[in-house]
Amino acid sequence: MPITTPFGFESTAAEVLDGVDLAGRRAVVTGGASGIGVETARALAGAGAEVTLAVRDTEAGDRVAADIVATTGNKHVHVGPLDLADQDSVRAFAAAWEGPLHILVNNAGLMASPLARTSQGWEMQFATNHLGHFALAAGLLPALRAAGGARVVAVSSGAHLRSPVVFDDIHFERREYDPWLAYGQSKTADVLFAVEADRRWAGDGIRVNALHPGGIRTNLQRHVDIDEVVRTVTAAGGGAPIRWKTPQQGAATSALLAASPLTAGVGGRYYEDCHEAEPNRPGTRTGVAAYALDPEAAARLWDVSLATLHITL
Repeated sequence: MPITTPFGFESTAAEVLDGVDLAGRRAVVTGGASGIGVETARALAGAGAEVTLAVRDTEAGDRVAADIVATTGNKHVHVGPLDLADQDSVRAFAAAWEGPLHILVNNAGLMASPLARTSQGWEMQFATNHLGHFALAAGLLPALRAAGGARVVAVSSGAHLRSPVVFDDIHFERREYDPWLAYGQSKTADVLFAVEADRRWAGDGIRVNALHPGGIRTNLQRHVDIDEVVRTVTAAGGGAPIRWKTPQQGAATSALLAASPLTAGVGGRYYEDCHEAEPNRPGTRTGVAAYALDPEAAARLWDVSLATLHITL
């Protein structure tokens, strides 16, 4: 049976973690200086966790950290430089980490950006949303193991319904680039990562889940026309209007998977609106695609990612 909770669409991250004691727990939130990353970090800090905001813009991170300290009273909020599209930056962040890590929220991302490539030639959305987070989790694996019951959260999207991982041409070297297909592929990769990482790491006490946070107006949409988003998403949902969430509501499912006792001991799943998602029905924009939970695709993506990054686990 799919996992359900007392929370839902309108719940906030703070409500989800109300009464949860995270004292002594350490968390990293990528992209913690904007959007739902801020509210995920705030909720974790409010519950007593030591939180590190892993961000490209450390000045913005410092401002957010100060705000979180002021609003929660938790002084253990830090900032670390991290550019997920730069593998040297990812390695440096992981190498600098000391001690156990109880919670890793892979939250940062690009949405429907114009075609761009990393220095290695990787398509930027896939490189940032999947490969960067994959390398980060791999680099922090000793710290996650040392925590004795760590959780990893992959922030995916309902846009994963737009595309599976196209293994024959992941980086759009032969097919025409489409920003939404590239975004959808990268978000499917996030779910497949959760499936395979949980299978491999559950024996070490590390549970990994993925989620769709909902529709939230944030800086994530900086590359897109919001009116176009509304038209496209509405059409994909059979004409049903978009229900927007606040950033606090959008962070709720991340907080649930990161720290709630209601999701302890389970992994390899995909959630939306604080519940495990049902299979997607054609003509709707909710639920999870079968290809995103396919264990064979998850294992294949894992091997491709290791080979691409030249790392071993």
